[in-house]
Amino acid sequence: MLQKSMGAVEWSLLVGLSILWGGSFLFNGILVHELPPFTIVTARVGLAAIALNIIVRATGHSMPRDRQAWFAFFGMGFLNNVIPFLLIVWGQTHIASGLASILNATTPLFAVVVAHFLTADEKMTGNRLIGVIVGFAGVALMIGPSVLASLGSNVLAQLAVLGAAFSYSLAGIFGRRFRRMGLAPIIPAAGQVTGSAIMLLPIALFIDHPWTLAVPSGETWLALAGLAILSTAVAYVLFFRILATAGATNLMLVTFLIPVSAILLGALVLGESLQPKHFIGMALIALGLAAIDGRLLALGRRRVTAQ
Repeated sequence: MLQKSMGAVEWSLLVGLSILWGGSFLFNGILVHELPPFTIVTARVGLAAIALNIIVRATGHSMPRDRQAWFAFFGMGFLNNVIPFLLIVWGQTHIASGLASILNATTPLFAVVVAHFLTADEKMTGNRLIGVIVGFAGVALMIGPSVLASLGSNVLAQLAVLGAAFSYSLAGIFGRRFRRMGLAPIIPAAGQVTGSAIMLLPIALFIDHPWTLAVPSGETWLALAGLAILSTAVAYVLFFRILATAGATNLMLVTFLIPVSAILLGALVLGESLQPKHFIGMALIALGLAAIDGRLLALGRRRVTAQ
C-alpha cells in the first residue's frame, strides 16, 4: 500500500537523496575540467553498476535472470538515465545551468499529471497541485528570476530539458513495477545502472573517443568515485526504497530539494554566500512540501473545527 503522505522515514530518505544528488553538482564541477560529458555520464553509471553488483553478491542477493526483469531494468535505465542524461547534457550546452535547474524542477508537475492518468492510487488533489506550484515558484526564486530572461531563446534546448523532466516522471511510474515484483531496492538499482551503462557505452565511445583523453588527475578520480558511488549507487538504492513505499509523485519532490542541497553544499564546502532570495525560496519550497504532504493543513482544519 502506497503512502499518500510520507512518514518521518520517507522524508528523511528524500532529504538524504537530495543531498546525494545535490552533491553531484560539486563532483561534476570538478570533472568537466578534464572529461567530456558523455564519458562522465557513462563512467558514472558504469562504476555504480560495478559497485552495486558487488554489493548484491556480498549481501547474499542475486540478480534475476528472467527476461521480464531485465526488460524492466533496461526500460527503467532508458527512462531514468539514458534519455534525461542525454537531453540535459545537450540542453546545457545551449542554456545556462540555472535555467536548466528550473526547467528540471517541473518534474513534480509532470509527475502529478502523469500519475493521475496512469495510476489508480496517486490521483491529483487540489492540495498536491497547489503545493507543487508553490514549490516550483520557490525553486525559480531561489535560483534567480534573472535566468528566466532567456526563456524565449534556444527553445529546442529548453524543450530538451523539459523532455528530460517528463522522462523522469515516466520513470517514476514505470519503476512502480519493481515493488510488485517483490525485489529488494538494491536489485532494481543495480539492474537499472547496469542497463544504462550498456546502452550509454557505445554512445560515449562514438562521440568522445575516451581512449584519446589524457590520464585524469587524482582529484578527478576522487570526484568520479564520489559521483558514481554516492550520487548514483547509494542514491538509487534510496530512490527505489522511497518509490516502493511513497510512490512516484512523492518521490519526484526531490527535484525541489536538490537545488536547496546544492546551494547549501556550495556554501558549506566552497564558501559561497547565501542571499536573501535563497532563504525566501527555501521557505516557499517548505510551504509547498507541507501543502503536498497535507497533514499540516488537515491539522489546521481540525483546530478551526474544534473552535
